[in-house]
Amino acid sequence: MTALLHVEGLGKRFGGFVALEAIDLEVQDGERLGLIGPNGSGKSTLVNCICGTLRNETGSVSFAGEKIDGLLAHERTRRGLARSFQLPRPFASLSLVENLRIPILYAVNARRTGRLAGAAIDARCRDVLGQVGLAEKATRLPRDLTQIEMRKLELARAMAAEPRVLIADEAMAGLSHGEVDEIIALLIRLNRQGVTVIMIEHIMRAVMEFSQRLAVLVAGKKIADGMPKDVVRDPEVVRAYLGE
Repeated sequence: MTALLHVEGLGKRFGGFVALEAIDLEVQDGERLGLIGPNGSGKSTLVNCICGTLRNETGSVSFAGEKIDGLLAHERTRRGLARSFQLPRPFASLSLVENLRIPILYAVNARRTGRLAGAAIDARCRDVLGQVGLAEKATRLPRDLTQIEMRKLELARAMAAEPRVLIADEAMAGLSHGEVDEIIALLIRLNRQGVTVIMIEHIMRAVMEFSQRLAVLVAGKKIADGMPKDVVRDPEVVRAYLGE
């Protein structure tokens, strides 16, 4: 079976520093993958290379059977590869609805033959906001949101692009136990709707509850990839990430 996302031999350097070395990773259509590793392990660099924010020096990235090396970040988003950011980056002067219109106009409509317009865009925005529990605040500004609502808006902006793959980068950082559960439930619902989800997270409880498969990066290398219960028992993972 051809993987929806295929990373082969990917390498990235910053001067003499090797950030990623020969990373191989496959993600199947509909899968929930957890990507973990200590700070500085290369997780964000890998995501940036996959999404087109950074250019890898070696290796390749393929999406839906086609190589996407050389494509800009917005071109990859238009193909169905979206991400949320650890630090939410909404347009501060725009309402929640207006924030969601942007990915619809510039990502969804860019690949559709029958483009959404007017009332259809507004309905789609409100539907996505409803999915994340923000429908009642559709006309509010981001500054009016709580921390978890800001996280939900960040995910909603990625969801509005109608991705086939969503990379959620530490969407639960700084949240309470109950709020973490809300984000896990949201990502699982999204996955059940057909979106492949890659979750980068430090909260191991969330990682274990969410992930069908777990990949581990340490010092720019992938040291484990498999069933979560097996990966967390791997002696190398225990030494490098979980502690002795």
